[in-house]
Amino acid sequence: MDFIVSENLSISPLYGLLKLTPSTGVMPDTRPGQFVQVEVANSKTTFLRRPISICYVDEEKGQLWLLVRRAGEGTAALLETKAGEKVNLVMPLGNGFSTSFDGEMLLIGGGVGVAPLLQLGKVLNKMGKKVRFLLGARSKSDLLLLDEFRRWGEVYVSTEDGSEGERGFVTQHSILGEKVDHIACCGPLPMMKAVAKIAQEKGIDCEVSLENMMACGLGACLCCVEDTADSGHVCVCKEGPVFNISRLKW
Repeated sequence: MDFIVSENLSISPLYGLLKLTPSTGVMPDTRPGQFVQVEVANSKTTFLRRPISICYVDEEKGQLWLLVRRAGEGTAALLETKAGEKVNLVMPLGNGFSTSFDGEMLLIGGGVGVAPLLQLGKVLNKMGKKVRFLLGARSKSDLLLLDEFRRWGEVYVSTEDGSEGERGFVTQHSILGEKVDHIACCGPLPMMKAVAKIAQEKGIDCEVSLENMMACGLGACLCCVEDTADSGHVCVCKEGPVFNISRLKW
């Protein structure tokens, strides 16, 4: 699908927020945790599409939000797109987070991994569920979209230098000492593995969104294969990116 850039907001030197409007005026149905493959048309050296999580869908404005981290030439080119320019997406891809559960839930994100949790939090909030976010970063300046998260639930923060919220990693935050029945998590792999370990020890149901290297997003290139406990090697782009930790060999 072709989308038109409505806004390209610079959040920090490393991060930008693309707000896109479908050229047809019709937004396709999506589920929290799904992703898109973005064509980088304005880069002569970027031949493959870039996988980016769906951050938020604004139904009132007809916008799709993509939180983009400057990681290489492809993402740098995306962050240089201007309002009015066209961006082509393959979407929606993958399987998302579960929403049909009860009890106390905690959505944990770190870095650009907070992106899919915003839409998940909104959907859960509109379902009448209590939503709590635990967001981690190195310092206060690295925290992303806090005001947007506060629209949909309680926000707890952990920074490594203690410049905002509690000092330390998300796995050291005091909220993990409270009652939690379900965790949804996305972020750096070491962080997700640490969260998964805590969830296993406490018997908490937990889903994580993997960020394996992806080239096609369709299960053809086999770049993103993950060895699972129940199904052997599977493509994260098709079977995931969201997995219950019970399926992973962590």
